[in-house]
Amino acid sequence: MNKLDLIGRTAIVTGGAKGIGLAIATRFIHSGANVTIWDIDEDRLKQSIDLLENKGAVKTEVVDVTNKKSIEAATNKVLESENKIDILVNNAGAVGTLAPVWEQPIENWEKMLRLNLTSAFMCCQIIVPSMISKKYGRVVNIASNGGKIGIKNNSGYAAAKAGLISLTKSLSKEVAKTGVLVNCITPGGANTELFDKLSNEYRTTIEEGMELGRLVEPAEIAALAAWLASEECSFSTGAAFDISGGRADY
Repeated sequence: MNKLDLIGRTAIVTGGAKGIGLAIATRFIHSGANVTIWDIDEDRLKQSIDLLENKGAVKTEVVDVTNKKSIEAATNKVLESENKIDILVNNAGAVGTLAPVWEQPIENWEKMLRLNLTSAFMCCQIIVPSMISKKYGRVVNIASNGGKIGIKNNSGYAAAKAGLISLTKSLSKEVAKTGVLVNCITPGGANTELFDKLSNEYRTTIEEGMELGRLVEPAEIAALAAWLASEECSFSTGAAFDISGGRADY
């Protein structure tokens, strides 16, 4: 594992108790960052601490990123203890109900938008001003290849991730001269627990869509996130970094 320099940086990773988020938190800790993992799943947070506490500086907090007051309280807690937030990774999300548009419950559509898009908007709205005040920050949004190409029977998730890509580009322009850079990552299907819960047919369809013929590993996404969160990323902002094994051609 190559080691990027995040020494002395304070990072928040949402949805960090498992999967991609946990891999990103692990990579950040390995690179020297002080990491706070936010997740709504208290049991999985406890498990993540057991895995990570001997690897470096890590804290956990039960946070509902669909609730603005919950985000505000957790943000204030980090700022009180660390006096800054250098890195924000908006990773929290879920896939939701699989069905064609005409069969999608409106409740699922609204849930997908709030969990996969509005949550990131609120986290940025609350945290980015503190980055601007320090004249430094890195925001990494975990979007999806589906936000670029669409996903059959998963319109709510795909639409939310498309919105996250657009949010990334819009915010990056607003903070372009403040020392804060904002980028997103657009993975193809990732080899996480989420895919274990889906049908073999759905998993096979995603795998076959990758030119490399497999799902992306969370650690591979984490490697890209670590670079985007570092000072070495100094002239890239408002960009969607593809990691889909050749599935996307733009």
